[in-house]
Amino acid sequence: MFVQQVVVPGSGHRSWTVLGRDGVPVEPVERYLAFLTDVDRSPNTVKAYAHDLKDWFVFLAGRGLDWREVRLEDVGEFVAWLRLPPPARDGRVAVLPSVTPHCSAATVNRKLSAVSAFYQHAARHGVDLGELLTSWQPAGRRGTSWRPFLHHISKSQPAARRVIGVRCRESSRGT
Repeated sequence: MFVQQVVVPGSGHRSWTVLGRDGVPVEPVERYLAFLTDVDRSPNTVKAYAHDLKDWFVFLAGRGLDWREVRLEDVGEFVAWLRLPPPARDGRVAVLPSVTPHCSAATVNRKLSAVSAFYQHAARHGVDLGELLTSWQPAGRRGTSWRPFLHHISKSQPAARRVIGVRCRESSRGT
């Protein structure tokens, strides 16, 4: 799989897509990235999400998993897979515990956010996923001052959030 830049017909806008081994766009990813482009997300955001979703689909293909039937445990394995150096991700090379993780916690969290947003988009369009990547928490306990539009109407309702995240550690430089 690889990420390819595309030009949207008619508008001339540049976007990104994920192509499978056969050179054909991966349809569910294509729909999501087209949506991001249509709602004027930054081309850099679309590009980053394309790379993140490519990683997700490469991981799934390597394990013979269908994207609609993954379990929470598979997401945990994806996190561990991301931390491996790319040559070791196919399982043919052993990695010593002393090897520095390939992806930082911030990068892993960004990739999990992209995957989570992809699944939320799919669920909004009728794909039955259960509550694969979200759990419910009381509204208003996000730790930020940001509130969604019409928050005052729905503030007593539970809000969706990602289940899996990696704790970011502060840099120990200078100490």
